[in-house]
Amino acid sequence: MKTDLLIITALESELKRDILPSGVEIVYSGIGKINATLASIKAIELFAPRRIINFGTAGKINPQLHGLLEIGKVIQRDMETEPLAPRGQTPFCTRPYEYVSSGQFVCGSGDSFVTAPDPWLHSQGVDVVDMELFAIAYVANNHQIPWQSFKYITDDANEHSGNEWHEKVNHGEELFLKHLKQILS
Repeated sequence: MKTDLLIITALESELKRDILPSGVEIVYSGIGKINATLASIKAIELFAPRRIINFGTAGKINPQLHGLLEIGKVIQRDMETEPLAPRGQTPFCTRPYEYVSSGQFVCGSGDSFVTAPDPWLHSQGVDVVDMELFAIAYVANNHQIPWQSFKYITDDANEHSGNEWHEKVNHGEELFLKHLKQILS
């Protein structure tokens, strides 16, 4: 089965399958980089997409931001192996430690829910944080498939983030759908 456009999102509560335009496939990866890696590989094998779009929720590091953002660069925020490699870089690995796309905002991906300030995120210019995008971009790049990512800000990446995320997990769905229709037209 082939598709021009594949959407990968973590949870059905973020984006419902039945509201998508016909011809657009969606895969729910589950939360975290390992789940996103496995789901991305399986989805590429199944659908052979020409393009991948990741949609999901994010916590904001940049207090000026809100709504739906298009991500232009993603880095790993939880790869901490110093002194073997600087934070964000996998030691002894020749693969890129950041991936770029068409947007303007920076996302820091990691397998933790951010609930406290992290000066490193500010020093890297990170605007938002998530838990899947780095893995999706990594796999897409490995398969030479263009990718884009859109993140809806649900929380302030602080001690209240868990409750805020639960309250707003599906609030970006309509905004993303409008943007998706523009992409497809």
